[in-house]
Amino acid sequence: MTNTDRPHRNFYGRTRGKTLKQSQRTYLAEDLAALSPGDVDWESNPERKPLDLDAMFGGRDVWLEVGFGGGEHMVHQASRNPDVGIIGAEPFINGVAMLLGKIRRAGVENLRVHPGDVRDLFDVLPDKSISRAFLLYPDPWPKKRHHRRRFVTPEHLEPLARVLKPGAIFRVATDIPDYVRQTLEEVPRAGFEWLAERPSDWREPWEDWISTRYEQKALREGRVPHYLTFRRKG
Repeated sequence: MTNTDRPHRNFYGRTRGKTLKQSQRTYLAEDLAALSPGDVDWESNPERKPLDLDAMFGGRDVWLEVGFGGGEHMVHQASRNPDVGIIGAEPFINGVAMLLGKIRRAGVENLRVHPGDVRDLFDVLPDKSISRAFLLYPDPWPKKRHHRRRFVTPEHLEPLARVLKPGAIFRVATDIPDYVRQTLEEVPRAGFEWLAERPSDWREPWEDWISTRYEQKALREGRVPHYLTFRRKG
């Protein structure tokens, strides 16, 4: 595959927000390159050669967080699970800078960061290579005409299913009822089974959960979080 085969991918989210603090600019300049998972972008890897995850994480299980926001959950999981490697994808550079600051303070080393579109990362992740994936408070795109921009659509779910190992867990947290509906419709179609057996299975957070700033905002504004757990069939 070459750049001439590069698919056209619209990107609708923000990549920049408020002006970065000097400390955040320092994190980006000093830390980001060392945390790269490798050649993900088309410019550096037009042939779309797969990443060597065994070399990256020493043969450990690898988890993926899609859109890690400010990085609270990603660093929390890395600290709790030093025997796992975690890759996060986030195009919003302010969130990337926040994550880098948290990584410095926590001293965790089992993380890699792709500051861009997760679809480019999917291109270079080997088949059946990811043991767990997280989609936590994704952009809700509330207008009906924008629902096709949501992550829980075939454009994203099909490559996610490809890179997940059979039996891998996929967790989705959202406070938007219509996002719950679309998730429960689309994720099973992509080759997953919903693991809920009783209401507490989607009303109560996971045992290893850390509440993020997005969740705290939802709670302040009276929205109800849902915690959906799926397993990759196969």
